Amino acid sequence: MKAISSRDNPLYKELLGLATERRARRQSNHTLLDGPHLLQAGLEAGVVFRRLVFSETGAAGELANWCRRVPQAPACVLPNALFNALTPVETPVGMLALIDIPQPTDIDRDDCIVLLESIQDPGNLGALLRVAAAAGADAVHLSQGCAEAWSPKCLRGGQGAHFQLRIHESVDLPALTQRFEAPIYAASLGASVTLFDLDLRGRVGFAFGNEGAGLSPQLCAVARPFIIPMPGKVESLNVATAAAVCLFERVRQLRNLKPA
Repeated sequence: MKAISSRDNPLYKELLGLATERRARRQSNHTLLDGPHLLQAGLEAGVVFRRLVFSETGAAGELANWCRRVPQAPACVLPNALFNALTPVETPVGMLALIDIPQPTDIDRDDCIVLLESIQDPGNLGALLRVAAAAGADAVHLSQGCAEAWSPKCLRGGQGAHFQLRIHESVDLPALTQRFEAPIYAASLGASVTLFDLDLRGRVGFAFGNEGAGLSPQLCAVARPFIIPMPGKVESLNVATAAAVCLFERVRQLRNLKPA
């Protein structure tokens, strides 16, 4: 494994850019996976590994077995202090991988899509992606105002969900609703129809908005409104919780179609 000890090393500068700068990730179409759980998820999904990066502590442990599992990817070792600057984790495991960001395909074969508008917190976005993947959604479409899906923080929040979804970024969501040719539903406090009145057994989409402002008027105008019944004295749900309620209602309806 190649040892790097200087902050001025060109490879280290590249890694630091990928760890901290959206522009660097976008221009290179690369990002960093942090820790064995995310590496395993990427490996199972067939993601291309370009490089393995270890801290001195990580290289001395069992994590170095990854060099044998991904023999095509060159590996390097960094002093712990340099490595720690590449990860958002307070107590790093000591292993990163540089990968190609997967490119999504078109929406024609998607049965269930999720539209996310202006979700600005990367942790919330990661949680939403995890909910969508767990509920069997095919793709997630992010508006231009959303946090970056492939940032290290969002990847950690998703816990591998990114590799089970087709993720489209910087999407014109109102225009997408016209192309999808199936209902796109959006929770609205003024709606007369409840979530449990909807037939979610066919091709369907859900739209969820900004943590504070909700959906834009433009997206509300082209989506079908519904309300989530809440008998308790609570005005609203966290966006990831609302998404879980809605998407797993679809799961419930689809399971009822299957013979006992």
